[in-house]
Amino acid sequence: MPKLTIDGTEIEVEAGTTILQAAEQLGIEIPRFCYHERLAIAGNCRMCLVEVEKMPKPVASCAQPVGEGMVVHTNNAAVRKARQGVMEFLLINHPLDCPICDQGGECDLQDQAMAYGGDRGRYREDKRAVEDKDYGPLVQTWMTRCIQCTRCIRFITEIAGTPVLGGLYRSDHLEVSKYVNSALSSELSGNLIDLCPVGALTNKPAAYTYRAWELNKTESVDAMDGLGAAIRIDARGNEVVRVLPRINDDINEEWLGDRSRFACDGLKRQRLDRPYVRRDGGLKPASWNEAFAAIAAVLKGIPGAKIAAIAGDQTDCETLVAAKDLLVSLGSAHIDCRQDGAALDAAVRASYLFNSTIAGIEEADAVLVIGANPRKEAPVLNARLRKRWLKGGFKAAVVGPKADLTFGHDWLGDQASVLADLAAGKHPFMDVLKAARKPALILGQGALARADGAAILGLARKIADAAGMVTDGWNGFNVLHTAAARVGGLDLGFVPGAGGRNAAAIVDGAAKGDIAAVFLLGADEVDMKGFGNAFVVYLGSHGDAGAHRADVVLPGSAYTEKNATYVNTEGRVQRTRLAVFPPGEAREDWKVIRALSDVLGKPLGYDTPKQVRERLAAVNPLFATLDTVTPAAWGAFGTAGTVGDTPLASAIDNFYQTDPISRASKVMAECTAAFGCGCNHSKKTGTHG
Repeated sequence: MPKLTIDGTEIEVEAGTTILQAAEQLGIEIPRFCYHERLAIAGNCRMCLVEVEKMPKPVASCAQPVGEGMVVHTNNAAVRKARQGVMEFLLINHPLDCPICDQGGECDLQDQAMAYGGDRGRYREDKRAVEDKDYGPLVQTWMTRCIQCTRCIRFITEIAGTPVLGGLYRSDHLEVSKYVNSALSSELSGNLIDLCPVGALTNKPAAYTYRAWELNKTESVDAMDGLGAAIRIDARGNEVVRVLPRINDDINEEWLGDRSRFACDGLKRQRLDRPYVRRDGGLKPASWNEAFAAIAAVLKGIPGAKIAAIAGDQTDCETLVAAKDLLVSLGSAHIDCRQDGAALDAAVRASYLFNSTIAGIEEADAVLVIGANPRKEAPVLNARLRKRWLKGGFKAAVVGPKADLTFGHDWLGDQASVLADLAAGKHPFMDVLKAARKPALILGQGALARADGAAILGLARKIADAAGMVTDGWNGFNVLHTAAARVGGLDLGFVPGAGGRNAAAIVDGAAKGDIAAVFLLGADEVDMKGFGNAFVVYLGSHGDAGAHRADVVLPGSAYTEKNATYVNTEGRVQRTRLAVFPPGEAREDWKVIRALSDVLGKPLGYDTPKQVRERLAAVNPLFATLDTVTPAAWGAFGTAGTVGDTPLASAIDNFYQTDPISRASKVMAECTAAFGCGCNHSKKTGTHG
């Protein structure tokens, strides 16, 4: 390991480390624009110049590997003069847009100009102007501000895997532009805004609506998919203006999918802000007491065996445990958190977790994807798979929808019968899995939410056993969830009890009159027409399909409006933080259920957030610890049986509109129109239609 001296301090680092990285280990900050630790080195902005003794001129520290005995100066007079010269060149053509630029207050160029910029310009020539490009409805371009750092090009090529950006022309005519005349359709395109060190790429939906210093910042967790990415919610007043990723190497590194980032405008549209009761064929505004009284009047004459509850995809764990306790006290076993009908076995935790962990998938050297399109279902995870593929020594195959996943893979077909061949060792890719040191599979909800879902789960288990995916220190059996509420619901046992009905059977029973009352906890993806004459109570945040069908509507809170517990696809217990307050008379969902239990004469035994979380831990001790992944015991699950010939498909048709929030979002509607969704509206998962 080479030793070098930086600003008088000796340090020993690994071979291949750059001077900039070595300086960071000492806590020495070197300015940079083009360098980013997760992108390939470009070395083209020259802002990170340092002086190395015995070298004839300053060197770019981001691209210069350390050498034995190097003596580096990062802040002497020569270095400062060199950086001032670089800054002067960068500002030659940069417009004086700071007063109107959305990047103001968060601009790297602005910050470095304070340190290295001059107090006057020496150039009198006209500034260069560059025509703005159309990057679609999400990213606003001001290309005259571009300093050609090429971060956007490297991200879209290396991380996102959709190389549509590049540099056109040369020298002072260089422009960053699209190679083809199409919109920037990557599901990760919003990350370009974070990466841009100037105001060339900004947030188009929120243009001219905020200044960075006006926003209240709340660290939270994303509930728009099953990944549980670390996010920061920025709000002004009681309105969420934007959602940004936080660094969390265990889950999302520092990236975020476009739906999670830009659907926040849906939080203020089509909101339920007061209770409603159906009278004279229509929903009429009511008080909380009137709504509760209407529910109590109906339930009073209904036996518990005719009452049921279905939980939606964004229901928090506090609400799930409260609803389960209430239904059990009413004498009902008809509860289900699997509104799409996925054949998940709640009895064996390893059967429904992403057992390798999200970060751990980078250790796999062979992966079989079954009935999933991770690019749509979890774009940040898809970027992880691409990252692993780029390292080499990685083979992947897909049984399911044929799609561009941005990483190399073999498409084995979309028939479930291929799984039977794999399980029996009759398919050549099984040899690849067996030869792998750490083989893995990713089982999607599209494979489980079928009539033969339990048989497919059983085949996946056989493939895992045959390929040796479960060994000491490694479990490659992974289930990819698309719903933030799903793992938490399974961990809490929000599934049918003895003699209870699942979601499909609840709907069927309601149509036949066997189920007389149904609670929908933000469940909007079930067949609303199938409830027949049943009395439906909807508790949720948006006026979506469930609210339109309901007889009583109780306004709840979105994930940005409560301190709520979720469990992500890998089994990590996480907690959102209240960033803004619910609108109008809306309340946290579990508090609504707690208040209703009093009216129904079945009071729940908890009144405070602390008490309800103690109840969570009592039901499942895993809820006592946050942000920890506990390996699950491997057990028997799945059933034997034949599989149908219906092609395996992804659980999501339209990436941009999968839930009530994104369906209420104007921005997501624009993305659907711009990029197309390829929707099959006969399906209920992923789209509302």
